[in-house]
Amino acid sequence: MAISIDGNSLTIPQLYALAYNYNKPIRLSGSALRAVAQARMVIEDWLKNDATIYGVTTGFGEFINVRIDLKDIEQLQKNLIYSHAAGAGDPMPDEIVRAMMVLRINTLAKGYSGIRPETLDVLIGMFNAGIVPVIPSQGSVGASGDLVQLAHLVLTMMGKGVVKYKDKVVDAKKALRAANISPVSLSAKEGLALINGTQMMTAYTALAVHESVQLCKLIDIGASVTLEALKGTPRAFDARLHRLRPLRGQNQCAVNMRQLLKKSEIRRSHLHDDPRVQDAYSIRCIPQVHGASRDAIGYVYDTVSIELNSANDNPLIFPKDGVHIEGGNFHGQPIALAADFLGIALSEFANISERRIERLVNGSLSGLPRFLTTKGGLNSGMMIAQYTAASLVSENKVLAHPASVDSIPTSANQEDHNSMGSISAQKAYKILKNVQTVIAIEFLTACQGMDFSRIHPGKKRIMKAGVGAQAAYNFIRKHIEHLENDRVLYDDIQTILSLVRDGSLLNYVEKQAGKLK
Repeated sequence: MAISIDGNSLTIPQLYALAYNYNKPIRLSGSALRAVAQARMVIEDWLKNDATIYGVTTGFGEFINVRIDLKDIEQLQKNLIYSHAAGAGDPMPDEIVRAMMVLRINTLAKGYSGIRPETLDVLIGMFNAGIVPVIPSQGSVGASGDLVQLAHLVLTMMGKGVVKYKDKVVDAKKALRAANISPVSLSAKEGLALINGTQMMTAYTALAVHESVQLCKLIDIGASVTLEALKGTPRAFDARLHRLRPLRGQNQCAVNMRQLLKKSEIRRSHLHDDPRVQDAYSIRCIPQVHGASRDAIGYVYDTVSIELNSANDNPLIFPKDGVHIEGGNFHGQPIALAADFLGIALSEFANISERRIERLVNGSLSGLPRFLTTKGGLNSGMMIAQYTAASLVSENKVLAHPASVDSIPTSANQEDHNSMGSISAQKAYKILKNVQTVIAIEFLTACQGMDFSRIHPGKKRIMKAGVGAQAAYNFIRKHIEHLENDRVLYDDIQTILSLVRDGSLLNYVEKQAGKLK
């Protein structure tokens, strides 16, 4: 069944599903179709009256004062796409391009851009046919929108450039023909309407923040397994303590930790004879650190949710009032800041996770066998897993430097402040992937550590961890066995990483321990 696009109700989970699922078609709602047609009628009336409208009867950017003859209107739009398709770098991932397509369709569906319904139909047809434009990842400065990437997208609608179709890279014209779609011939305002917008940076940020929400729970689960492996205390997660600092994320995380560690036999085994007064920060301050990132992710989620359904074209057409307004809704600053914030928040997840990994493999800190192997020397155990985590954390620290604090003027200083949001968004997406790997390594090392800590001090029996930590341990041990002798750890890390990314680990834990915050 096709998902109806109306310009006003697209959600991040819907966008995520559409980006990855080639079997989910979309269609324009009846109300959106009427709104698009109404706005187009206004454009046609203005053309008949030879009105002066930016980008319709004038040039672009610094050429705003150049009047375009009506007979050259269509050539103006075509030239706009040709000149702006000036990207560089590797192609963007298919899921990002598909998300871009949905986002562009959704904003045009609002009916404030003046595009023809039949032009919009071409983009919808391409999406439904599984045609994915090959779009270079570099070139956007994120102010007049992601002009370069969107121009490459529109180029394929015109039958130019290359696309992925049925697992092959082919000429766009050939793919359109195979899908029975006629290339579009752009009319007045349409080229500008199609390339003004934040769809590239929003696509990256939306998909990243969707996975980040799941990661908020997963990192709590991983931390609970680590705590059990290290025989830490859950005392620092007491609700009375956190009520005195009522930050939303901190309190949600504390609730999760109490839930995950409930009924722990490991905890009971050292409750009365533990000489430690309190744990290190990476254990004791889990709610404060995880919670701060949670709150940041929540802010990003809310900002992106608004942007999904916003009109970010220029000029915008107001059919009921019969006016056009030149403005700056295409400016990427809101998403640029959000994406930078997301990257920083995710980096902190990896920072604290890596510190817990170090505590697990460091026998002097953990009380566990050095590098989590009983055959040290002949075997290196989990030694190099921590190296990999450290490397990714270090890379994140470079990537987390905000791009949005920079601005290079363009278009002869007509566009004198640019957001650089496309860079912010791509960095956040890369950081997300790194963090997922670090958390996978924490699961790997924590389960290895728990293999030792769950043995009763009297060695008479195997103790259970808290319900959530135990569930995570059981699930991972179904896929990866205890490391007795050295083996290729890459394979283990990739196995857990797939369980992290596909949601199966989280789903299993929540079935056993209850829904997490």
